Order: sequence, then C-alpha cells, then structure tokens
Amino acid sequence: MFPLTEENKHVAQLLLSTGTCPRCIFRFCGVDFHAPYKLPYKELLNELQKFLETEKDELILEVMNPPPKKIRLQELEDSIDNLSQNGEGRISVSQDGSIASKNSNLNVCNVCLGILQEFCEKDFVKKVCQKVEASGFEFTSLVFSVSFPPQLSVREVRSFACIKLYVKKQSLSLGRDDIVQLKEAYKWITHPLFSEELGVPIDGKSLFEVSVVFAHPETVEDCHFLAAICPDCFKPAKNKQSVFTRMAVMKALNKIKEEDFLKQFPCPPNSPKAVCTVLEIECAHGAVFVAGRYNKYSRNLPQTPWIIDGERKLESSVEELISDHLLAVFKAESFNFSSSGREDVDVRTLGNGRPFAIELVNPHRVHFTSQEIKELQQKINNSSNKIQVRDLQLVTREAIGHMKEGEEEKTKTYSALIWTDKAIQKKDIEFLNDIKDLKIDQKTPLRVLHRRPLAVRARVIHSMETQYVDEHHFRLRLKTQAGTYIKEFVHGDFGRTKPNIGSLMNVTADILELDVESVDVDWPPALDD
Repeated sequence: MFPLTEENKHVAQLLLSTGTCPRCIFRFCGVDFHAPYKLPYKELLNELQKFLETEKDELILEVMNPPPKKIRLQELEDSIDNLSQNGEGRISVSQDGSIASKNSNLNVCNVCLGILQEFCEKDFVKKVCQKVEASGFEFTSLVFSVSFPPQLSVREVRSFACIKLYVKKQSLSLGRDDIVQLKEAYKWITHPLFSEELGVPIDGKSLFEVSVVFAHPETVEDCHFLAAICPDCFKPAKNKQSVFTRMAVMKALNKIKEEDFLKQFPCPPNSPKAVCTVLEIECAHGAVFVAGRYNKYSRNLPQTPWIIDGERKLESSVEELISDHLLAVFKAESFNFSSSGREDVDVRTLGNGRPFAIELVNPHRVHFTSQEIKELQQKINNSSNKIQVRDLQLVTREAIGHMKEGEEEKTKTYSALIWTDKAIQKKDIEFLNDIKDLKIDQKTPLRVLHRRPLAVRARVIHSMETQYVDEHHFRLRLKTQAGTYIKEFVHGDFGRTKPNIGSLMNVTADILELDVESVDVDWPPALDD
C-alpha cells in the first residue's frame, strides 16, 4: 500500500518538482513506518510517479516549455514563483502525462545528496560488509553509526521553508516535528540489510561499532553564510578540521531568523551534480578489561616503565611483563594499566599480590573461555621469574570501580628490615608492639615531590610487630592505612613525617628492605587454581 494520501499529494508534487527523492518526500510527509522506505529506489520512484499521474481531463501546472497551459492549482503556481528564481523548480510533464522532476532518472536528491538513494541499497551495504569482514574483529552484534555532511541540515531547513509557504496557502498544518529525521530513515532501511549480510543483530549497546562518514565537497559552502550571521556558534576546536560541525550548524539554524535565512538562500535548494562521497568506513571495538593480582619478586623492577628525562632506566616493568602478552592475544591497539596502589622499584609484593586491571583498547579478539584465560595466565607466569599473576579474569568497566572504592580506608601490611645507628637490645623495640592506631602526619616526601602536589596527609599506623635481629637491625611488621609512605615513617624524611620510628626510638633509623605482604582489597574475586 502506497504510504501517501491525497492530502500529501500537492506537497509531494512540489518536492518532486524541485529535485527531492521519493524517500525524502516520505520524510517530509511524515511517513513514520518503515516498510515504504525499504523498497528498491527505482520501484519507489515509479510508484511515486504513478501516484502523481495527472488525469487527461485535469488541469495541469504551468511549465516554461512547451508553451503555457491551464493552471490546475493557482496557489501552487504562486508558491513556486516565490520559491524559484531560475526555473529549476518548475514541474515538467512527460508525454504520458506523468509528473517528473527535471532531474529524474536517479538524479541526485537536493536534500539528502544521494544518501537515501544509492547509499542505502544492497550493493553499498555489501561493500561496507566486505570491509567489516576484512577488519579481523570478533563480534556477535554491532552498532552502526553514520556521520552526514552538516550542509544536509541547511538543505532540509530550506526545503521545509518551501513547503511551509505552500501549506500556509492551502491552510494545512505541518511542523518541523512531523518530519522524519534523515538518520532515522537511513537506519530503518540499512539496519536489516546489515544484519542479514553479517548474520548478527544490530544492537545499540554493542561494543563493536561500524561507522561510515559521508562528505559532499560540491555543497560544502552551503553552511558558510551561517558563520557571518551567527559567529558565536562557530568556534575553532582542537580536534575538528572545520568549524562547521553538525552541532554548530544546528545551533546556528535554531538561532537564525527565518527572514535572514531566506535572504541568504532562495529555496528550494538546487540539485547537485554528484552524490556524497564516503570519506571513511571504520570498525572499532570498545575496550575490554582484564583484572587479576600480581606478585613482584624482584627488587630491581618498577611497576611502570621508568623513564627520566626521556631516558629509560630499567629494561622492563610489571606493567609490560603482563600487558605485552595481553596485547598480543587480544590483538589490541594499546592498553591502560591501573592498580590498587604501587610499590617502589626496590620493594617486593608478596602474599596474595596486588590487585590490577588492564584496559585493552580496540581489541580484535574478545571471546575467551575460562580455560584459555588460565592458559594465558600460565604463559605470563612462565615468561619471567620476576612476577607471577593469579586470579586473571575478564571484568566489566564498572567492576574496576571496586578496586578504587574506599582506597584510603583499606589497609595494607608491610614487612621492613630496619637499621639503627645506635646499638639496640630486644627490650628497646618491644614498646612498638603496644602502639595501636598511631596517627601520623606526612608531608609529601621529597622523593615524589616532582610528581605529587605538596600536602600534609594524615595517616594511621594500626599496629606494629617487631622481631629483633641484632644490635643494629630488627624487622618490623606494620599494618597501616593505605597510602602511607612506609620508608618515610621509618627514617622521618628530614622531619617531614611526624612521628616516625627514629623519633619514637630516639635513634637515627633507615629502611634496608621493604615487602608488601598484603593489600586488603577484596577484588577481583579469587578463582580456583
């Protein structure tokens, strides 16, 4: 069933005469059900022309050539005269009496610039799908996005102004809200075609995105007059090649007065010579996240690459020893590493390890069985004796928040080997065992002042347990609030941490070795070996 009614007939005639394609005519006439848009373009054009056929005994519109004939609708003639200065908008009558655009036979639509003509047919969809299949991404659904030239918005407003003049004379009502958006109509047509061709559903929440960017160089200057009238809407942006973005153009069109708009451009818009071009077809997969816990057994390994003044100090890092394997297996472009705190290059992390998460950016492979993840964990562990990984698993972006939640309220347990300048006996250190919930103030340590803001941080030493070694050494096991600088709590950092072990014992103290024994963050969930 043809979707237009007698009420739409004159608007459809007007639009077709000015070079508008059948699907855009449906949009302007408020056709909001999908089926008509999905018909092949040539079939649509034929059906529309049949619908608009003029009976032999009806009066028809005036044309420039052949000589003038009777007028069927004086009002339409008046509106056409107002809208067109060069005769391009005139309706011509073919030998069989059907109304056709001067630019018929698949001439480029003056509104969508060919988007709803050849770019939503099966041939184009197949070309895009070939690119998708060649991209090497794993996916079980996809989201399809398109970027249209901003001048399409200008042309749509122009055509609507043309229609508005006509419907006003006919005492009809038509609002901008009645028009079906171009992007909506395009999705109605193409989504089923993409889904059928690729064999997966279109899902707006899918992490896999196929995007197509269109351009139309021939009409790019359509928007330029807006910058002169609404300069505040067009401000240069770092990541944009042109100030004429879709958002900026829409903002200006909403701001500009109708009379100013009509002065700049006669409506309806002229038909272009060429259809849009496809600037790019891109495939991208949203990030996936892998979490686990790592143990660090080396006292000569930084957590992240150690680079000072552009020079690398050590050949590897915890981050790289783990992430290099993940990058290769997930076929990702890059990664972002995060963890629950960090240890210094000379500090080991023992016990159950430190929780970490890695964001893998634009991964091409995303589906793994639990067995494959276990094998990946084993591969990481076999590759180095400096680190070990446990509880490796795929997690969601939201789950990573558990690692950071209440980070400063969590506790961490450390073991330190301490040296004192004065000779000590076992009884000299036993009093430390009785101290509970000691509050200390730590000014940003000198060693991290180049990368941390200057501040005084209050921290709590929850408990201490001593083990005498000899007259100049003892071991100290501490349970502290997360974020405590342990080295500075031992030696005082030239008085920047108060109190400290040195001041409590009335000695000069320093730390020789430090191990992280536990990070009390209950995430990620422990897995069976």
